[in-house]
Amino acid sequence: MKSKNVEEVTPYESKERKGKQIAKMFNAIASRYDLMNRLISLGQDNSWREKAIAIIKENNASVILDIATGTGDMAINMYKAINNSNIVGCDISTGMLKVAEKKVTQQGLSEYITFKEGDCTTLPFEDNSFDAVSIAFGIRNVEDIKRGLSEIFRVLKPGGVAVILELSVPENRFYRFFYNIYTKLFIPTLGKIITGEKSAYEYLRRSIAAVPQGEEMLSLMRETKMITPQCKFMTFGACALYSAKKPK
Repeated sequence: MKSKNVEEVTPYESKERKGKQIAKMFNAIASRYDLMNRLISLGQDNSWREKAIAIIKENNASVILDIATGTGDMAINMYKAINNSNIVGCDISTGMLKVAEKKVTQQGLSEYITFKEGDCTTLPFEDNSFDAVSIAFGIRNVEDIKRGLSEIFRVLKPGGVAVILELSVPENRFYRFFYNIYTKLFIPTLGKIITGEKSAYEYLRRSIAAVPQGEEMLSLMRETKMITPQCKFMTFGACALYSAKKPK
């Protein structure tokens, strides 16, 4: 049983609301974020994204919102995988968005991928705007997950699909033993060496441990009126892929 709700887990010992702390944290690590992702996921993060994108592609989505878009990898990979797609990336961190915009410009994709600063709990988009909404490695950073899911539901078109990719703690005791050693010792130390922000990667470990996982996340999706929620665990349970739809 989780000792602390993930919405109460914050990067810093501060009275600022979680959203502001998250923005500050990602602004601090933006320039080294991609390198850390490759290292701490042991190169698996792009493979996980591909599986999430496959679900969106199967649902024939073309107008897509990528929440917690970060440095834009998910948005760029989606555009390359899905023909004739138009993608909007949304993130709370201006530092991350600057990196994302630079990547998209360098690849000549600015016409197809655009970015907007915004918070998942108050998305700056009209109702029924998107065929699909994705959020990769970001749901645990939302200060009110149920409200965030409700916002995802609101901006989805009827019949649209929501896809959530999130890190998780393996259920299997054997895998969990090594996972705990890896996340408690290796990740914060590496984070400090590469980004200078050890607290960001200590937060990563604590937030993964507290985020709703498996059936708990599926229940939250059902509570926000999404239908046919599904969950698939990957890489020995270190990552979870959730999907659900908005009724037609």
